[in-house]
Amino acid sequence: MIVPSARTLLIAALGAPVALLIAALAPGAWVITPAAAAALLVLMLLDGLVAGVLVDLKLVAPADAEIGADVPVTVLADIAGRAVGGGAPEAAVAFDPRLGVGGRVQFALARDASGVWSGSAAIVPTRRGSGSFDGIWLRWPGPLGLAHRQVSREIETELRVWPDLSPVRSPLLQTYLRDAQFGLIARRIRGEGTQFEALREYEPGMDRRRIDWKSSARQTRLYARENESERNNQIVFAFDCGQAMCEPVDGLPRIDRAVSAALTASYVALKGGDRVALFGFGQRPELFTPFVTDARQFYRLQTAAAGLDYRPAEPNFTLALATLSAKLARRSLVVLFSDFTDPTSAELMVESVGRLVQRHLVLFVTLADTELSALAEAEPETVADVAVAVTAGTLARQRAVVLQKLRQMNVDVIEAPWQAVTYDLIDRYLEIKRAGAIG
Repeated sequence: MIVPSARTLLIAALGAPVALLIAALAPGAWVITPAAAAALLVLMLLDGLVAGVLVDLKLVAPADAEIGADVPVTVLADIAGRAVGGGAPEAAVAFDPRLGVGGRVQFALARDASGVWSGSAAIVPTRRGSGSFDGIWLRWPGPLGLAHRQVSREIETELRVWPDLSPVRSPLLQTYLRDAQFGLIARRIRGEGTQFEALREYEPGMDRRRIDWKSSARQTRLYARENESERNNQIVFAFDCGQAMCEPVDGLPRIDRAVSAALTASYVALKGGDRVALFGFGQRPELFTPFVTDARQFYRLQTAAAGLDYRPAEPNFTLALATLSAKLARRSLVVLFSDFTDPTSAELMVESVGRLVQRHLVLFVTLADTELSALAEAEPETVADVAVAVTAGTLARQRAVVLQKLRQMNVDVIEAPWQAVTYDLIDRYLEIKRAGAIG
């Protein structure tokens, strides 16, 4: 398809006043106007014809990507018979909005040594799941810049968006786990668990409660017990997939921040010999995976987490947590990722968590609402700013009250910014494991 360029439209727009001036001053010369228009049309068509013909057009994109990570999208075009001159071709790619903000990206192409035109751009997926590329458009100008050749193609290319596992691959965590394989975790846990490991001579600074008085009496010197925390603990990461967890935090939904933190902690737990399962719920339970017992099966948790959907409705905590409790035959550590926006829904959550904590150890994880804190602490300049600050302060106090109620029920609570919640969760898990509080 040959279409006029912006230069042609500008020439036509500037020619209209000239045509009116000719018609007013020299009515007999009116024929100049249609002749000039016809000449411009012919030049535009000729310019489009010598622009060249598209031989091949391809879109190159990976089949898998992680949410929040840059995904390169490349367009390759082979244009034959193109005259010398003219600008660079431009490409546009349309895709599912979950693959990037706006659902469209546009960029210019450059010619390589082999004569193929190529260009690329980066898109950033904002939702997990499968998204498709819908179409690709390519246009390239003629040597005079009066016309463009334009081609559009429908494409069927899917991109699977997985949870963000960058914390798992971080050098800090990998170094820690490498050291752990040589006994670092065992040394950290030894001495505070529940399973007897060994006796060692008591040294100043050690916990006096660890002294084994019977052994000390037989040996006529003080000996302390060294214990090791139990392995094979059951850990369930439960995700609230409701409306509050779909709200964005620095560009990504809270549920995706939670999934990334949970998978990282899951990897550490599997390396430590514990069993891990995932549980997801909205208005009803939607996901409960079998317990994974080996780090080599970590991909099963990753695949299951990728299927957690976004639900724009309030979650049913009563049904979900009662179902989870019924499925757990032994005492487990339940790590619940959730959030709340009003006191009514929070009360229902607190009531359901209270029943769950009777049989299991519960760790409640929520992302700190930095935006709410900023609104409450901002210096007001207008009456509207005062109203916003008062409302934000009220919501912040209500949030603190709910978290305090959870703590009073012996629920461990983590409230941290999303950048810190992953390692806060790992640290808390190791503390619980050292104390032997799960089994």
